[in-house]
Amino acid sequence: MSLHAPRPALPAEYPVLAQLWRDSWMDAHAAYVPEALTRLRTVEDFSRRLKEFGDAVRVAGPEGQPLGLCIVRDDELHQLFLARAARGTGLAEVLLRDGEARLAAAGITRAWLDAVAENTRACRFYTRMGWQDEGIRTMPLDTSEGPFKIPLRVFTKTLVPEEV
Repeated sequence: MSLHAPRPALPAEYPVLAQLWRDSWMDAHAAYVPEALTRLRTVEDFSRRLKEFGDAVRVAGPEGQPLGLCIVRDDELHQLFLARAARGTGLAEVLLRDGEARLAAAGITRAWLDAVAENTRACRFYTRMGWQDEGIRTMPLDTSEGPFKIPLRVFTKTLVPEEV
């Protein structure tokens, strides 16, 4: 198996994944979101969320040392984050395509995701990958203190199930 082949996350990897997710989230968002949200984004909070997502979490990278994660939820490509060392390697595309395939396999024909508008790297990536920019919407984010609403750029994509 390639180190870049997406696979289910192992519960033993959750501590590493929680740190990866927090570090990547801080890199991409801390400068652009309210400080109150940044304070809520602790390693413990990311760990709590990982446990809640369970089988929806897929990772890529060596067992015990994942380099990225992708989480799908309902009709949403909910989370996509990479370790700093994996950026620019093509791993984001691998994880994104895996998430799209999982959504399509679940019968989802129109998926969505959101991104902080100022995260231009992510927004350019999603556009390059065929996602359509639907503009800014106020979205509720999950936190340990309940929903935290902020404006985010929403993208959509029509998915086509793989032919067998």
